[in-house]
Amino acid sequence: MAQMNKRPKHGPNARMMTEKPESIKKSLRFIWGYLKHRKGLLVLALIMVGLNTVAFLAGTNYLEPIIDNFLDPRTATGTVQQRLSGLASGMVTLGCIYSVTVVSSYLQNRFMVKVSQRTINEVRRDLFHHLQELPVRYFDSRSTGDVMSRFTNDVDTLNEALQNGLTTLFSSSITVTGILVLMVRRSFLLTFLAVCSVPLTLLATGRIMKISRRFFQEQQSCLGNVNAYIEEIMSGQKVVKTFCYEDRAREEFYRRNEALRRAAQLAQGYGGMMMPMSKNINNVIYAAVATVGGLMTIYGTMTVGSLVVFMQLVQNFGRPINELTQQYNTVVTALAGTERIASVMEEHLEDEEERKREALPEVIAEGGLYSLVNDGNGEFFWENGKERRRVCGEVRFADVTFGYTEKKRILNGISLWAKPGQKIAFVGSTGAGKTTIINLLTGFYQIDGGSITIDGIDISRIKNDDLRNAMSVVLQDTHLFTATIADNIRYARPAATDEEVVQAAKLASADPFIRRLPKGYDTVIEGDGGNLSQGQRQLLNIARAALADAPILILDEATSSVDTRTERHIERGLDALMEGRTTFVIAHRLSTVRNSKAILVMEQGQIIERGSHEDLLAQKGRYYQLYTGAAELD
Repeated sequence: MAQMNKRPKHGPNARMMTEKPESIKKSLRFIWGYLKHRKGLLVLALIMVGLNTVAFLAGTNYLEPIIDNFLDPRTATGTVQQRLSGLASGMVTLGCIYSVTVVSSYLQNRFMVKVSQRTINEVRRDLFHHLQELPVRYFDSRSTGDVMSRFTNDVDTLNEALQNGLTTLFSSSITVTGILVLMVRRSFLLTFLAVCSVPLTLLATGRIMKISRRFFQEQQSCLGNVNAYIEEIMSGQKVVKTFCYEDRAREEFYRRNEALRRAAQLAQGYGGMMMPMSKNINNVIYAAVATVGGLMTIYGTMTVGSLVVFMQLVQNFGRPINELTQQYNTVVTALAGTERIASVMEEHLEDEEERKREALPEVIAEGGLYSLVNDGNGEFFWENGKERRRVCGEVRFADVTFGYTEKKRILNGISLWAKPGQKIAFVGSTGAGKTTIINLLTGFYQIDGGSITIDGIDISRIKNDDLRNAMSVVLQDTHLFTATIADNIRYARPAATDEEVVQAAKLASADPFIRRLPKGYDTVIEGDGGNLSQGQRQLLNIARAALADAPILILDEATSSVDTRTERHIERGLDALMEGRTTFVIAHRLSTVRNSKAILVMEQGQIIERGSHEDLLAQKGRYYQLYTGAAELD
């Protein structure tokens, strides 16, 4: 809900609250790293911008001799025939000049489209690649919406600035300078009158913007509240209808929608005043310039052609200034977005941490980091430059301490030993540290103290990918991709054959329901498996883990979100999957851990009880209280 109010703001109204970058140099260095590879196209585009602007000014300037030499009776010379011939020649020349603006404008657009789209393509590609290589802790500390905004709002604003903002800033700067030069050459007095409109316009619009900014901010806040409420009600329609909440939901929506209307009316009202006020000021100045210029032509201090050109220049004087103002906001917003993209790209990769470990003298002396090797016969081995040992699945935690932050310790002196093929279960309240142990075992986080070993090898000596390839994980929250069922199972091992996929589904007890689907294994899953039941999605998750065929299995609340009947069906698949594998189980339902070799009861980051189901019942401690219902898990 809170994220709704923090969404990036789009549209012209959002420009009123332009976000500025903390370091412009940082943003410019980042984007130049991409632009420098296509400097040729960029230079050509800027040349076309300059040519377009110069041709436009030259065409406007050329109107003066045409009018004075061929149209104004007071200054024109020669016969009517000569004047018509000269006028025709001048119009041809003028047409050639303006044809240059057409061609250069077209080429400028083509060049900048290539520059911007190729640059944005590379930025998106590198950003996606970089995010794939970031450690899990990066995503745990940020919302999905925040990460997605880098691909949407930030990249889009950068694209807009590259495609339009850059050329507009360059073009408008040249145009304003050129217009001022041409105006001063004709009349300093008239130029002074024309330029008076700039401070008057800025002063008037500045006052209005100061007032309207508050209302635009209120509008965005009300819009966020409305959108958040709509999302909340739409996603909870079953609850709304179950408790007959429709009337109250409508009343609350009407209230929020009315608040948005009031705020938007004030914001748009003040915002809508700026353009008419700016135009009226320009019209007054234009009339004053026309009046004074007309008097100057009457008294012979200015020709009609010179006045016509001057009025044309005055009319075009405000346009590049307005464009500069608009594109300035666009460019500044794009620089802020670029800075956020650059900050993501500066995050340390897991590969960087791995390379640091690989460069340690003791690691080099032992032959480097260990890799997981499959001999092709179903046997796995740990192998580095000096030794090769069989993967058995023995796991040891020795006095492990860990905290996600320095101020808060999550695990305190955790020690455990899982022999190959054993099933170890973790039981405890939410926040006791059960999932944290799994995060450490999979290498998502680095421990603060102690050691974790697999088959006698410290996991810090094992490559990240190989460490995780040695484990199959079945999570509580299943995530299925938009693809066929076979491809979703094959996600664990892309090179697996169709026969291996079917075998994994059979092992997970998923094959019967898959074959009942209209297209069997070729059925396309959409919407994260919305057309499947929770139990069916979990069976596919188990099949995926079975296909991975890893020696260590991790079940993190794998059956907590399904009913008891479905749970028994899933457990049949899990029992087959656990056969011969070292298994770690996190469960809230104690019935699912009764047959574990060892059950570890955790509270506040410590193991307070350990033993088999019968041993723990005999101790009559925390586990006994939980099992008999004398106490409940928080």
